[in-house]
Amino acid sequence: MKVSRISLSGAIALGVSIGTAAADNIPEFSGPALPDGGWSYGQVRGDYWKHKADKALFSITAANVDQYADKLTPGQVALFKQKPDYRMDVYPTRRDCGYPDWVQANSKQNAASAKLDATGNFVDSGVLPGTLFPNPTNGAQILWNYQTRYRGVGVVWPKTTTAVSPRPGNSEWIATSGPQHTFYPWGAKGQNSSDINNGLHYGIYFSYNEPPALAGQGIVQRYSLKQASAESYYYFPGQRRVRRMPTYQYDAPQIGFENNYALDEPFLFNGPIDRFDWKVIGKKEMFVPYHSFAVYNYKTAFKDVAQDKYINPEHRHYELHRVIMVEGTAKPDVRHVAPKKVMYFDEDTFLALAGEDYDAQGRLWKVREGFSIPVWELGGSCDVEAFVQYDLLNGRYVFDQATLGAPQDIRWLPDANNDSRFTDGFFSSETLRAVSER
Repeated sequence: MKVSRISLSGAIALGVSIGTAAADNIPEFSGPALPDGGWSYGQVRGDYWKHKADKALFSITAANVDQYADKLTPGQVALFKQKPDYRMDVYPTRRDCGYPDWVQANSKQNAASAKLDATGNFVDSGVLPGTLFPNPTNGAQILWNYQTRYRGVGVVWPKTTTAVSPRPGNSEWIATSGPQHTFYPWGAKGQNSSDINNGLHYGIYFSYNEPPALAGQGIVQRYSLKQASAESYYYFPGQRRVRRMPTYQYDAPQIGFENNYALDEPFLFNGPIDRFDWKVIGKKEMFVPYHSFAVYNYKTAFKDVAQDKYINPEHRHYELHRVIMVEGTAKPDVRHVAPKKVMYFDEDTFLALAGEDYDAQGRLWKVREGFSIPVWELGGSCDVEAFVQYDLLNGRYVFDQATLGAPQDIRWLPDANNDSRFTDGFFSSETLRAVSER
């Protein structure tokens, strides 16, 4: 299926050959989001959005969900059926997520030159940061557009909480927290080859400060644009040693979360795409999370947002946007705990905004929503970091990558400023050992 793209003043507009949703409900692109007034890092981001005074147009509840089901994902509809008091407040559509002009220029260059390798799973060539495939012809290209979205050279969480909600009828959360940062060597301003740093996709460092059972543990991972194998190193303080974990990727469960959170689930999808065949299945107007500033307000207490059954509806913000639907089916010669995935990508940015997993019996299993916001540090480019993942079978959910209740806000870095944390050499077993033993 051919997906075409045209530029609309810095936005991305997509159409698919099977037809598009009516355009009457979606406004034209209004220009990249820039903050009102003199925003600077540390000030609450949502206070500087020009449409912060928007009021909800209506609410979707279990009582009226059937009226809006044609603009909801199957996963969203299932949440209303399982959680009778679930609610979605829908706000006016604001199309202000784009990319800076210089990123758009790189994207135009990619239209004629970027390629996946012979397997169709990894990046052979392309100019970054920029949309690798502004005219994508298959689902794999859209997955890579999302995974190489412009996020600067790195993102810093002074403190992020990764949490799993209580079992139904219980009140005990799994809640871990600590500092985290990611590094994208190709994210610096300019024209960077996908071969930079030997094709490093990104590096991630995280360490646990709490709970006591995990305190002191830390992890470094390196993901590649060019190959499937990720390098993973884990520090266990009780052993005072760093262990290499060669299979710690794909659907391997993350340590400490009672098998509720796999390695390829962060950010709605994470890591190599090669275990699935990806195809574009359509395009439609849907109610999706957009301008989710309340989830990124670090001055808000975590428990004010993360309620026992779902993310507080007062802190979720939905708009009607056109999305590209991509289906991933596990290849016949591989196993995966979720052999079918469906993802919903924003037409303007290729950001993943929602998704679903189906289990081996074909049952709808996990429902994801990604919380997108304009990033003032990056000239109004939008990003998805914080997200939620609901498990319909066990009634629990995962909430990750937010900085609620943190001493400082999440921060996107347009350049490294000679910070040694944002270098290739930092993401190694030696650094993990040195940092963890301090």
